[in-house]
Amino acid sequence: MAKDVTVEIHDFVADLVIHRGPANFLDAETLARVADIGEQLVPGGDARVIVLSSEGKHFCAGADFGTGPLRDDRDRAAAELYEQAARLVGLQLPIVAAVQGAAVGGGLGLACAADYRVASPGTRFAANFTALGFHHGFGLSVTLPRIVGAQRALDILLTARRVDGTEAERLGLADRLVEDGSEREGAWALATEIAARAPLAVSAIRQTLRSDLPAQVRAALSHELQEQRRLWRTADSGIGIAASLARTVPEFTGR
Repeated sequence: MAKDVTVEIHDFVADLVIHRGPANFLDAETLARVADIGEQLVPGGDARVIVLSSEGKHFCAGADFGTGPLRDDRDRAAAELYEQAARLVGLQLPIVAAVQGAAVGGGLGLACAADYRVASPGTRFAANFTALGFHHGFGLSVTLPRIVGAQRALDILLTARRVDGTEAERLGLADRLVEDGSEREGAWALATEIAARAPLAVSAIRQTLRSDLPAQVRAALSHELQEQRRLWRTADSGIGIAASLARTVPEFTGR
């Protein structure tokens, strides 16, 4: 698993890369490795900012319901995944996510767990949960409204529509918009700018603005997981997930 996540530090910036391309599907083990590395990077150390990126076509296509734990024991796998998500939100250094390709479902949650998102016109953000027939997760109940506002978050969550990078910048979901293929370079430029500032001041200001965000996310994750467990047992969830795997349009029944 160690090879799936790597980190190198240059000029006070930690280059943290997930190597599970092309889709970079999420699982608890990979996210735990990200959190383990992140927790070792603390104020006053060799790194002042984290650049989080993924190798491959997509930043993160979310969870893979066709294979692995989320197919076999969904309740347990989701609980384990969200425990690691809570750890990620609690990391002490600012995180700049370089978002290429798709950031869908849990991938959107991963992107929103970062302090900043750098995207390109070709980037696609989507909360596809209503298209799958169940409740969103990964703390998006808290993080997404903080970023784009409550009404825009409601739009994104209920419609499950794709938001491209250009619209994402307009909504505030993307903090920087760069050319396609330059997402990592753009993230590095922003991270380097922050890393050059007084680190004690950066840390103090970030803590003031985030306040009790990690606690809020933990509480939201508990509720989200409870709702997911309930809705995974509905006919509509089975229809939505099956349609997604078959790449067909679901026809929901309301049951």
